[in-house]
Amino acid sequence: MSRYIFESASLVKREARIAIKQHLPYCIWLTGLSASGKSTTANALEFELNKQGVHTYLLDGDNIRSDLNKDLGFDANDRDENIRRATAVAKLFVDAGLIVICAFITPTNSIRKKVRAHFPSKEFCEVFLDTPLAVAEQRDPKGLYRKARAGELNQFTGIDSPFEPSVDAELTLNTVKNTPKECALQITAFLVRNNIIPLQN
Repeated sequence: MSRYIFESASLVKREARIAIKQHLPYCIWLTGLSASGKSTTANALEFELNKQGVHTYLLDGDNIRSDLNKDLGFDANDRDENIRRATAVAKLFVDAGLIVICAFITPTNSIRKKVRAHFPSKEFCEVFLDTPLAVAEQRDPKGLYRKARAGELNQFTGIDSPFEPSVDAELTLNTVKNTPKECALQITAFLVRNNIIPLQN
């Protein structure tokens, strides 16, 4: 059936979408264990950028799984497909000229490399929220680690499914020493340094 699919070209070019904004398009991909602070940091970052007039959209792992990816489970193949779809959506938002903030566990370096490959290097950064497993378990706001330890959840990342610390992240943030707001401000400073968003007066 693919031979009957013909992509439609838009009359509005990518450059025109970018021109009406005051910043460059970009994808910020937050990775880390469950309870590392991805969603909280992503929300703090979007709030900070919104205050500065930056056009953003936040893609959160749980939100994506509750609708677009609700047909997927948690085995290796479905996890890969979850990230593939999320990446495709993020790429569309970048094409629209937005800064898209993505908060997904993305547990292995090979999966992260696949995500990165979809974006030009100047339009993508990986942010690793470095949180020890013991700290994530102590936080456990959803009670997922407790259920995994009790055998009620299988293939849970960090318990019986591996999580690999990032080796390619542009930013590694310690979420024990830094609050979500402080992490958000560090990411914002990174965007300014790299001329993605303008320096605020």
